[in-house]
Amino acid sequence: MRKTIAALAFALIATSASAETIEQRIAPCLACHGEKGQSETENTPSLGGQQAPYTLIQLFMFREKLRVFEPMNEMAKGLTDDDLRLFSDYVAKMPKPEAPGENGDPARMQRGQALVQQHRCDTCHNPDLSGKENVPRIANQREDYLAKTLGEYKDNSRRGYDASMADVMAPIATAQIADLAYYIAHMR
Repeated sequence: MRKTIAALAFALIATSASAETIEQRIAPCLACHGEKGQSETENTPSLGGQQAPYTLIQLFMFREKLRVFEPMNEMAKGLTDDDLRLFSDYVAKMPKPEAPGENGDPARMQRGQALVQQHRCDTCHNPDLSGKENVPRIANQREDYLAKTLGEYKDNSRRGYDASMADVMAPIATAQIADLAYYIAHMR
């Protein structure tokens, strides 16, 4: 599986290197992250409406291998600083992910909301979890991706450019991550 993803990444890099417009260059990214800003790929984040400074930092971290995920490291390795800014600005203008059609399980929504308030997620990420500057939009992000990412911050296998998320996740029980991810993914 990992070799298949790496092969796809190499093929997409070759395609994007010869493309001229931003729409052509970003097409390989959107194949996984969603053409309309909302990912349909398991454990792959939606990029739509993401804050440009946050995206810029993440792309830089992938390019410099400060954040390691082989397909993204390969995709970003040939990008210039100007490319990183161009891609980040494009992503910020994409439509934000939409809330799922259903309202969500009321009990899970209540537990998730309580966790967001108790651990002050709504301070850094904004009350509507839309993010700001270098803090990501998490509202209506893919639930599977949120659960995976929050779990990685919890077990310290994912590090951000600072330790704030590890600190936030430390007191949250592993069993609570599912409700937290559920609430964030189903926000209205």
